[in-house]
Amino acid sequence: MRNATIHRKTYETDIQLTLELDGQGRFSGSSGVGFLDHMLHAFAVHSGCDLTLQMTGDLEVDCHHSVEDLGIVLGQALKEALGDKGTLTRYGSFTLPMDEALAFCALDVSGRPYLVFDCPFRGPAMGDLDCAMVGEFFRALAMNSGITLHLRLMYGENDHHKAEALFKAFAHALAIAVQPRQGTILSSKGVLE
Repeated sequence: MRNATIHRKTYETDIQLTLELDGQGRFSGSSGVGFLDHMLHAFAVHSGCDLTLQMTGDLEVDCHHSVEDLGIVLGQALKEALGDKGTLTRYGSFTLPMDEALAFCALDVSGRPYLVFDCPFRGPAMGDLDCAMVGEFFRALAMNSGITLHLRLMYGENDHHKAEALFKAFAHALAIAVQPRQGTILSSKGVLE
């Protein structure tokens, strides 16, 4: 079973997250940020991962610490669940339409973290999630999982649709990349790091 449970507690957040890579696409719990929970549910359904979350954060300040710290914890859980990465497919990409919005994700489960985030939003927030925090979430996730992650919003009008397309495109690309494959490690170096 490829799974991990991470507990991270700071003065700003207290997060316990369990990730099951080979799950049923279920999400339970709450980040305290309703729109982010909607995105996490979409991620779980479209990746096939199971996520269980127990979390409190200093939302009286704003959503920044909660969203960024959750990205850190999900990234750590992905890294732990993937272990030595063995013989993964390694690469995944997906283009996803969400009504008028079109998002693209390409990623490499290489052990080398990097983020390219080209996703303009129109407004300041979607519900209780600041639009600026979408990029911060994916940055924290990429840096802590060791994934090279490229996300691009090709076009769109509605910020809700844009964000949802990004999360779903990421979910599908990840589902492709973490599939086991036959043979040796997919690297001319013989190791993923």
